[in-house]
This record gives sequence, C-alpha cells and structure tokens, in this order.
Amino acid sequence: MAEAVDPPFDRPDAGFNALEGWTWIGCYGGYYLQADLLIDFEHGFFTRQWQGRGPEVLAGYVSAGVSVHRPQQVHSARVLPASEASAEPWPEADGLVSDAGGQSLWVCGADCTPVLLADPVSGRVAACHAGWRGVTGGIVLRAIERLEAVGCRRGDLLVALGPAVGGVHYQVERGVAEQVAVATPGGSMAALEEAGAVLPDVEGLATHVRLDIRAAQRWQLLEAGLRASQLSSCPLCTVEEPLLFHSWRRDQQKAVQWSGIVSQQLDPDRDACEG
Repeated sequence: MAEAVDPPFDRPDAGFNALEGWTWIGCYGGYYLQADLLIDFEHGFFTRQWQGRGPEVLAGYVSAGVSVHRPQQVHSARVLPASEASAEPWPEADGLVSDAGGQSLWVCGADCTPVLLADPVSGRVAACHAGWRGVTGGIVLRAIERLEAVGCRRGDLLVALGPAVGGVHYQVERGVAEQVAVATPGGSMAALEEAGAVLPDVEGLATHVRLDIRAAQRWQLLEAGLRASQLSSCPLCTVEEPLLFHSWRRDQQKAVQWSGIVSQQLDPDRDACEG
C-alpha cells in the first residue's frame, strides 16, 4: 500500500516535505504528489522522475484494474467524455470527464496547470490541461458544466491545481493577460491583478506582463461560484524545480509529466455523460 514518505530527491531547505495540503506518496516505482483535498480519490501528479512511463504504466501505480483515457492535447478548451478517449488515435481535446466507474483520466504538461476534479457524492472525476488558451476558453468551467449536466452539484466539487509555471517566470504580451481576464463574466485586468495572477514584467517591458496561469485559473473558479475550501493549489513551480519537473520555459525541450485521477463507481440511476 502506498504511504507518505520523504522522496529521495528532497532538499529539506526547500520544504518539499512541508507542502501544506500536499503529500508525497511513495510506492515501489517511485514518488508522486497527491492533493490532500482529493484524499478519497486515487490520483497522482507525477514528476520528471517518471520520464518514459506513460498513462498505461502510471495508472497501475495509483490503482488496479482501471481503464486508461487520455486526449491528444492541442491547447484547446475542448472537453470530452472519457469513453471517447480510450484508444489510439487519441482524440484532440484538453479535458476529459468520466462517464463510468474505474476510469483513469490523464493529462500532461510542462508548465501549464494540470487540474483534477472530483465529486465525492457521485464518484465522478475530470482532468484538464489548463494553459492560457484553456483558461481563456473556460476549459475547467466546461468540465464542471458536463458534470452538472449529469447531476453533480457545483458546491460539492473538489479541485486540485497541480505544479505549474510560477507567475514571475511566465512572460506574456499584455493582450494575452487581457484575454484571460475578460474570459470570466465581469472579469477585468484589475480583478486579475488583485487576485495576484498578473504581475509587472520584471524586465520592465510596458507591452508585457507576468501571468500566473495557475492563480488565474483559481480566480476564474472562485468567480464561477466555487468556494476557496473546494480548491487546492500546489505551491511548486515547474521552472524553479529542475530536479522535479520538466519546463518548456526553462529548457525549451518537448518533455512532459503526467497527472491522473480515477473515477469511483457511479450511481446507476444517473445518466452517463453525453458527447
């Protein structure tokens, strides 16, 4: 059985073992992160230590006897039922919602935010890859709407936002941040700045800002009616932790880490998600 342990690549002065709300899980294959908020669901945010092992292998480390579902990610806001992403060729999308029990849903990234959602009432889950285009398109909100369409309640959902690029390291044109800001009804740059998701450009460029895409996603969810107690954001930055994570911003190399969550047995009286 997996248990909380000190990962061998830990640096005590960096506080890897003191992440509030997050726990390192050790198993015979390595170590991965779990959000305490999702403790009742089998899930994991994997690191670069698992390089070369895809969802078909990783699923066995978080659960047993589950099916594997993943999209071909294209930086979109498209969300599909998991049953439509069960074999190659993987369908183009950046989010999946479970439509049966025992499904493991996977997304990958190297700076964008992996978002895992769970409904403890129905056992349904979702997984999204949220970059700035995904947040602008409301990908996590679309996943929530799919869950609501089959009877889930927004107030019951639990959402974990995994390791992602920190705001100070993510330079974007000001227009990109403005698109993220107005994507939420009533949103504005002022509100995004107040949420700590937009910072001045450290290079002093008036045409650019620093965007904390994970904080922006959290702000969007709060604006959509979720409570802070329903959300958990991992404090680790992919750029600042080269021992732990691949980062496109840091290395300019195509390499990713995976995150996945397993659905529980669904209520047979509820209809499955529709395409």
